[in-house]
Amino acid sequence: MTISPATGERTSINPLDMIERIVEVNEWTFDRRNEQEMAAQAPGRWCDYSLYFSWNEELGAMHFTCAFDMRVPEERRREVRELLALINEKLWLGHFGLWQDEGLPMFRHALPLRGLNGPSAELIEDLLDTALVECERFYPAFQYVIWGGKSPSDALAAALVETMGEA
Repeated sequence: MTISPATGERTSINPLDMIERIVEVNEWTFDRRNEQEMAAQAPGRWCDYSLYFSWNEELGAMHFTCAFDMRVPEERRREVRELLALINEKLWLGHFGLWQDEGLPMFRHALPLRGLNGPSAELIEDLLDTALVECERFYPAFQYVIWGGKSPSDALAAALVETMGEA
């Protein structure tokens, strides 16, 4: 919320309006559920990612998640939680978590926006870019642990190997 200099009244800029414009420009499918929530689908190399935005006007903060299109079987959740800890040590922004009820790995981040006249397009683009880059980067590690039976440290090492040149 901000205070309008002309009237002294409190006004609020909803960041979901800016996000909706960016999602439309990218031609992603989205659903603006109400003034506080929006969901979208972003295509990736490994899967389509489910994006969820939640605006809390009272806190002046927006919560964001980017969930993988993958379920973690109950018998692999301990190893995935270990992998999450290893991955999170490598991140500058946001963190990965596991949605317990659904068994979905996801990238999460919150943006405090109190005192701002809404987020800039660059801020939202950076948030989306960061989430999608990190999800693409670590997706193979989750696959290696869940379906390949690798240890979390081996899966992370294999996922972070960068190929040089072209074949």
